[in-house]
Amino acid sequence: MASLQIARVSSQLLLRNVKLASQRRALSALAELPDTHQMLRKTCRDFADNELKPIAAQIDKEHLFPADKVKAMGELGLLAIAVPEEYGGTGLDNLAYAVALEEISRGCASCGVIMSVMNSLYLSPLVHFGSREQIEQYVTPFVAGNKIGCFALSEPGNGSDAGAASTTATVDGDHWVLNGTKAWITNGFESDAAVVFATTDKSLKHKGISAFIVPRPLDGFSLGKKEDKLGIRGSSTTNLIFDGARIPKENLLGTPGMGFKIAMMTLDGGRVGIAAQALGIGQAALDCAIEYSTTRMSFGKPISKLQTIQIKLADMQVRLEGARLLNYKAAMLKDDKKPYTKEAAMAKLAASEAATFISHQAIQILGGMGYVSDMPAERHYRDARITEIYEGTSEIQRLVIAGCMLKEYAQQNG
Repeated sequence: MASLQIARVSSQLLLRNVKLASQRRALSALAELPDTHQMLRKTCRDFADNELKPIAAQIDKEHLFPADKVKAMGELGLLAIAVPEEYGGTGLDNLAYAVALEEISRGCASCGVIMSVMNSLYLSPLVHFGSREQIEQYVTPFVAGNKIGCFALSEPGNGSDAGAASTTATVDGDHWVLNGTKAWITNGFESDAAVVFATTDKSLKHKGISAFIVPRPLDGFSLGKKEDKLGIRGSSTTNLIFDGARIPKENLLGTPGMGFKIAMMTLDGGRVGIAAQALGIGQAALDCAIEYSTTRMSFGKPISKLQTIQIKLADMQVRLEGARLLNYKAAMLKDDKKPYTKEAAMAKLAASEAATFISHQAIQILGGMGYVSDMPAERHYRDARITEIYEGTSEIQRLVIAGCMLKEYAQQNG
């Protein structure tokens, strides 16, 4: 009996030590990234500085999709960071994804959103909800950048109201027939396949939405015009138009009526990605402001010596670092398979608003030079703005956060 009690105590102590070690690692990651992640950050930073930053202005000005750079990102494993190695992915964690995407976006925001869509919106739902056959056909060929995927949830008549899908999918023999239009689809022009959400039972409202894998090209599936956007102009944005498009029944992702759940779970992870993109844009704007302030002379000294400029720089850094830590926390919670909806929304909200604030202040610091395309500050400002809109507006993030808070309060005091 005594030996059994000792064994139980030893087991409890071991479990406690394992938990403490895990907690220490988590705290350590917030203070300083693990060695693997630091190496990844350096690799991505070098790639961004050498390959992306030099062409960012050109692809923005000419609306060029950076196909060769996307392929290079695929070869580095950056388009499938959290996809298991058995499917051809890199097999890293979501913290690694957040770190890598920030660095890529620091070099080029357009490349950042292309990377985000591939990782968060296209591959992630397929890996988590796809069958073995679907993964073999629509994941493995896409991880290296040879093929591009997209995610089609929004419609011309619905944005934040994701449950009001008017696109329909009806059964016809061994096929699903899709009709309707999806709007604001990133990577749409270059995509070889799309994860598409359509209503299969209108009477069930959001519980009647299903998810489908739709290949391109396909009869009855066409594209709208390429949108002329304020920022992230190197990435394509278009409408997906379905007019009697037929896909095999086995292209249903998950089960009928599971679409809304798949979409919401996907967007939770996507918010970590967009937060990382916003952080990269914000860091680039801050870098630009610091570099300019140390070389621009006024009253016989660099303007970085002026307290007004120093106060701006300090405010920019505080917002950026605070949002970065929030995003690391959200990513680590996801890696630990713990609830992270609130934290992802907080990270996305803080990072996107920080990016907008920082890029605005960077233009103030640069003055007239911040308003012309000779300097990247105006591009950072244009690129930052979208991060408060797509994958959930700032207003929606606040509703998500408040909803989680009230739910937690009710559970604690129920």
